[in-house]
Amino acid sequence: MVLIAVFGVALLTAVLLSGLAARTVLSTSLLFLVGGAIVSDGFLGLIHVTPDSEIVSVTADLALFAVLFTDGMHVSFKALRANWKNPARALGLGMPLAFIGMALITHYLAGLDWTTSFLVGAVLAPTDPVFASAIVGRKEVPSKLRQLLNVESGINDGLALPVVLIFIAAAGPTAGHAEASFGKIALELVLGLGFGVLLPLFVNGLVRFRLLGAEPKLQQLLPLATGIILYALCHLTHANPYLAAFSAGAVIAAVAPESKGAFEPLGEALAELAKFAALLVFGALLTPQLFGDLSVGGYVVVVLAIVLIRPASLLLSLIGTRFDRREKLVAAWFGPKGFASVVYGLLVLQAGIPQREEAFTLIAVCIAVSIIAHSSTDVPIARLFHVDELAGIPSGHSDAGAEHATGPAAGPGAQTDVPGAQTEPRKDNGHART
Repeated sequence: MVLIAVFGVALLTAVLLSGLAARTVLSTSLLFLVGGAIVSDGFLGLIHVTPDSEIVSVTADLALFAVLFTDGMHVSFKALRANWKNPARALGLGMPLAFIGMALITHYLAGLDWTTSFLVGAVLAPTDPVFASAIVGRKEVPSKLRQLLNVESGINDGLALPVVLIFIAAAGPTAGHAEASFGKIALELVLGLGFGVLLPLFVNGLVRFRLLGAEPKLQQLLPLATGIILYALCHLTHANPYLAAFSAGAVIAAVAPESKGAFEPLGEALAELAKFAALLVFGALLTPQLFGDLSVGGYVVVVLAIVLIRPASLLLSLIGTRFDRREKLVAAWFGPKGFASVVYGLLVLQAGIPQREEAFTLIAVCIAVSIIAHSSTDVPIARLFHVDELAGIPSGHSDAGAEHATGPAAGPGAQTDVPGAQTEPRKDNGHART
């Protein structure tokens, strides 16, 4: 109950400061992260949370599923078909380069063995756009840049998971069976994609029966029911829930735009709450002891991961594209580590591999530093594109209550300006910048 009370206070504080956060480097995500750290054992001792506490894995898993489900709804297949090359470069070249680069610096600077180093690289390779909402959620920012960051982050979580599982198998007692487990991992990915596509199509088919259909005030619950069933189905069958969530959201947007439009305000609010809860719980893990356990070499790895490895890998992958220099630099900088890395880091800790604690400490500190760095720089960098009015800041001719859109509102495929390939116009749901 103390944790619920703390969450309520943090949520109230975040709402009251949301207007200020939308205009400055202050981030509501950072408030929850810091709030969790303050009330943990490392400071006030109001709540006791350890990495193996069930609430840690459950909240991170739910948050990632909810964010990807709502993000998927902002994908336009028409826009993606017209502009698939840039995301493909980021996923097919940039992500592997970041994975290899992270493994190299982890081995040589943090002193982890090669298998664990590659495991850390796989965990920290995925990016998450919810901490850069002023970039991916603004119409003034070039659509091709927003779409690159959105689609890359929506898909790379699912792509990284099999690699993480393979290296966990290779690093642990089951190292000899890593090859045998590859088939199981592939099956989980296929099942996740299959459930994510087929379940929304099935539900949409039911709605078309003459005696069935949702009345207007309950229509927003149709995608919610689909998402809940999908989440349970994935965990019961060990299908990949993150690939399922993103693909299901995209299918709903394509085949049931009315339901998608009705669900959007509710879905983004629920995703935001799940994200804040996960940040609060994750923040409770960030004790002084955790930061003290990381070696000097580990801190060098964290800094290089954010300012060198991600930027260099994406810049190399974008050579020859039509992005100008400013757009390339912005895309290269915004590679925040988010909920996928939290979930995968917990998998590493719970796997029982020899260097699991050292690996988790490095992963956790890198995620925390990334959240601080990227969620605090999105607004200033958005202004490089001449964004004078950030979403949610009332202007002389805007609605008095408008507020800046959140991270989930800025999901993959959000509001592209590609001629003939636009998604649904985004609605301002009154959320603050995260």
